[in-house]
Amino acid sequence: MAGAAPSHLPDDLTLKVASSLKAVDAAQWDACANPARPAVESEAEAADSTSQEDWFNPFISHAFLSSLEESGSATGRTGWGGAHVLVEGPGGEILACAPAYLKSHSRGEYVFDSSWADAYERAGGSYYPKLQVSVPFTPATGRRLLVRPGPRAAEAREALIHALSALRAQAGASSTHVTFLPKADWEDLGARGYLQRMDQQFHWINDGYADFEGFLAALASRKRKAIRRERRDALANGITIEHLTGADITEAHWDAFFAFYMDTGSRKWGRPYLTRTFFSLIGERMADKTLLIMAKREGRYVAGAINFIGGNTLYGRNWGCIEDHPFLHFEVCYYQAIDFALSRGFVRVEAGAQGEHKLARGYRAVTTYSAHDLADPGLRRAVADYLVRERTYVESLHEEYEEQAPFRKS
Repeated sequence: MAGAAPSHLPDDLTLKVASSLKAVDAAQWDACANPARPAVESEAEAADSTSQEDWFNPFISHAFLSSLEESGSATGRTGWGGAHVLVEGPGGEILACAPAYLKSHSRGEYVFDSSWADAYERAGGSYYPKLQVSVPFTPATGRRLLVRPGPRAAEAREALIHALSALRAQAGASSTHVTFLPKADWEDLGARGYLQRMDQQFHWINDGYADFEGFLAALASRKRKAIRRERRDALANGITIEHLTGADITEAHWDAFFAFYMDTGSRKWGRPYLTRTFFSLIGERMADKTLLIMAKREGRYVAGAINFIGGNTLYGRNWGCIEDHPFLHFEVCYYQAIDFALSRGFVRVEAGAQGEHKLARGYRAVTTYSAHDLADPGLRRAVADYLVRERTYVESLHEEYEEQAPFRKS
């Protein structure tokens, strides 16, 4: 799709599509994805726990996305055909970009549209390919419309949104899906005609706690006692916990963690998405943004969780084990993550998709957002009607979750 920008935009902007991030300069991509930390007016603003915006998001970095591609985890062969959209200025500099894929299925997205695809194909349509603007296999909120700050940011953003529509039409895709995007972008795309979808996740939010005991003090007595008991019982069989990041993570650690990942992933969803090579690449490129929480018993690792370190958020991703121990999953994935976040002064822990059981562990319900542009008018009408009812359900569910939160009542 290389060529001049559309006529209503400056003619010195060029739109391009890259089938692989190998063809995209990493520094230029990251200047759009994770520019320098913005200035804040106060420490309170910097530590605003009510916002899901993170000033550094590891998943939209060139290192993370290129590791998915180069490891064979997210490629055309696995149904993730790279179609990354770039807006270039007159000197060839990237002013805006979006991680985009032409998908031949709906797996690995965590915003479920398989029922839309089934209905459309039963009616004689072809739902695939579809254009997916997202981070593969990663249900974490973050910007998807990546724009370099500067005087031409607004123009570049307009060109980027136009380019997504043009690419969908040129590729013959049925639809465009922008998933796990910030609310402000969701509202903007909704105003442009995208259908709006909502869902729920469970995040731990730091309400100014000095330490884990400070967090527990905010809980109702019964919940506080239950968490203390779970933490004690999780380590009852001689299990010790290690936090590993940076140069402390070795290939032996990745070997152990990959065994956990494959065992649990195969039992949970049949075919794990990530290859062993992916973890080695992450270790080479993002070790300082990676946290492995590993559980050891009798001299060998028996369970672990991988987390990624953002600017003010810890992102929990995959967990696995080769031995079952009561409450060890909660300890490794939730309580140890809270401990680490508190030690760094982070405002949030995102612990992945779903999981109402997280409520009892002090996690709070938060809303996630996705936007969908469907080309077929009939499919669009049917999905739009469904989403009105679904949003009402999600909003009522959020209120129920707030009532179930384990915190002490005022």
